[in-house]
Amino acid sequence: VQLQASGGGLVQAGGSLRLSCRASRSIFGRNDLQWYRQAPGKQRELVATLTSGGSTYYIDSVKGRFTVSRDNARNTVYLQMNNLKFEDTGVYYCHSSIVVNVEGSTIDLWGNGTLVTVSS
Repeated sequence: VQLQASGGGLVQAGGSLRLSCRASRSIFGRNDLQWYRQAPGKQRELVATLTSGGSTYYIDSVKGRFTVSRDNARNTVYLQMNNLKFEDTGVYYCHSSIVVNVEGSTIDLWGNGTLVTVSS
């Protein structure tokens, strides 16, 4: 299984972008998906989570501006980012820790990074 992230780009502050994370097969109905980002010179941080049950979690700095959603038919999870700020700049990664057997063993999947640049 592979994750492919896309949708990054250059946008002015206040603008919007929608990131996509497409899985090579259906996994999101049974596994959580997280979006992380890494700003220049900083550690990677968790931005948002979408659980297999449909619950969402956001870090405080993006609450009310970012929305994570899922399209099971397209094996895709989206991160809608509105009212972007300069501090949202970074490389965004999608991640899922998927269960691979009945014992509950998991493997970590990381998508390629997609660069979001917000100009002030």
